[in-house]
Amino acid sequence: MKFIDRRFVGSALALLVAAALLASTPALAGGGLLRQEQHLYRTLMLRAAPGELATVIDMIKARMPAWRDGSAVGPFWMRHSQGDQWDLLVLYHLGRGFDEYYGEGARERRHEADRVAGETEVEFILRLLPHLSWREELYVWGPPPELVAERFDGAGYFHVEIFLALAGKRNELLRQREMENRYLEGINRAPNLIFSRAGGAPWDCYTIGFYRDLKHFAESADIPDALQEQAAVAAGFESASTIGTYLRELIVQHHDTLAVTIR
Repeated sequence: MKFIDRRFVGSALALLVAAALLASTPALAGGGLLRQEQHLYRTLMLRAAPGELATVIDMIKARMPAWRDGSAVGPFWMRHSQGDQWDLLVLYHLGRGFDEYYGEGARERRHEADRVAGETEVEFILRLLPHLSWREELYVWGPPPELVAERFDGAGYFHVEIFLALAGKRNELLRQREMENRYLEGINRAPNLIFSRAGGAPWDCYTIGFYRDLKHFAESADIPDALQEQAAVAAGFESASTIGTYLRELIVQHHDTLAVTIR
């Protein structure tokens, strides 16, 4: 049991190896281009044990101040409505990379946050584990925290798509996600935020779409076909009808989730 617990908390050795590999290299973003503005985030996906969801939510709410003290903004979280198997997704900013996250200043801030909270991150996770039936932890590169905070502000409904690319198709998948963002802008919809894997769970990337509510999400059904076609071609697709089929050429798995904010 302790071995499983330590895997969930995160192997310090594995993360330090990742830090050595990634700290000096800007993150790969959509299109496979090197982008200096990429930031590191931790993503937790949790499914509560039967009857334990309210307890898990309360425990995470109590832990939030400690996480907040170590993050530039957030943390942000949402609750599954329909789709994938997780109940909760938690996203928070870790800095400009693993080197910053493991830097002396950041470590001291986390230690102080733990002292104020009265328990360490490891102790919290070990206390949380008996209330969970499934969990995944994924470290990702994403946009600046100010942009993430801006998109979460006022959003009450989310569309999360998570992808595992075919061999050799990861960068093309990221380019496809950027093309789809250009398509969304072309039909006057807000683009998704794109997060690409830095370490942890096997997923290559995921995107989050932000909406006020279910009605706002469903408004895309009213967009004229001619505008959809024009936007798709301008974004680089053959047509609006091939957006989804092109995506399927690039992926092994694709999990789709609708989620709501937690107050």
